[in-house]
Amino acid sequence: MTDYSQQLKQTAKAMVAQGKGILAIDESFPTIEKRFKTIGIDSSEENRRAYRDLLITAPGCEEFISGMILFDETMRQSSSDGTPFPKALIERGIMPGIKVDKGAKDLAGHPDEKVTEGLDDLRDRLAEYRDLGAKFAKWRAVITIGDGIPSEGCIHANTHALARYAALCQEAGIVPMVEPEVLMDADNTIDVCYDVTEKTLTHLFSELNNQGVSIEHTILKINMVISGKQCPQQAGVDEVAEKTVKCLLATVPPSLPGIVFLSGGQSPQLATEHLNAMNASNPNLPWPLSFSYGRALQEPCLKAWEGKENNVESARNALLHREKCNSLACTGKYSSDMEE
Repeated sequence: MTDYSQQLKQTAKAMVAQGKGILAIDESFPTIEKRFKTIGIDSSEENRRAYRDLLITAPGCEEFISGMILFDETMRQSSSDGTPFPKALIERGIMPGIKVDKGAKDLAGHPDEKVTEGLDDLRDRLAEYRDLGAKFAKWRAVITIGDGIPSEGCIHANTHALARYAALCQEAGIVPMVEPEVLMDADNTIDVCYDVTEKTLTHLFSELNNQGVSIEHTILKINMVISGKQCPQQAGVDEVAEKTVKCLLATVPPSLPGIVFLSGGQSPQLATEHLNAMNASNPNLPWPLSFSYGRALQEPCLKAWEGKENNVESARNALLHREKCNSLACTGKYSSDMEE
């Protein structure tokens, strides 16, 4: 078996290089269709290609973005000048990543809970993605908070699958991004989110260990510890920052190269403020805290674009602004004065 350890180490380190984060543009067909509906355009193959071309080839983003997570379709498409998207990224010093899970499906025996599928043919798919240029991969698990849930069974099934996925990635020379997302859709308090996130991460690192995964060659993508969207008592920025960092220090090994947050439905500005507060008040953490946002980076860009060719420049400016703000938040140097 090929020893990829040096390559994995370099990739993982580059993913969380100081002041850089990951842009997630790996929306599935149903998700991108929903996003396009908000601006009144069809989710045709050409519209999807044009939009992702706008994101991938935006001048200047290599200053703030270390990698982009692509969807299978995007991995095989090309920019308007005919350059395959993975190659277009690599030429600018940005690493192509790939979403490899096949979505969260109902977990048998566990009403209202999900398990992520896609392990069966993963070894072969990873080899193909590596040949197409992928340097890292992503697998998202969904942990729902509700009445009597998440169950032990749900947390175990999802963290076990994440660990098996991670082992297969490392075998293929691809850095695994493990993403156990505790959803923020319910009416739970921030303390409930803390407990569920802590339990999920404890299970995750135990499973990674059991499956022989090298923590030094793995990136964690995780939710912030936050109040549920429907909770009448919304925790402030400082409390979110404090509880998130406390939870990570209690569960995440210091040998992990870095942690990136998902935005999970937060507004673009709030996601930036939370990340900034964590870094501003915790300068000496064992790992860098960065971002791997989808909607929180793309939303202003998508609104500016509206599917029109003559809006591409203003859309890219909106994207670049959010990328720069989050880059500064990685070092605790963002200020809300930077928002127009």
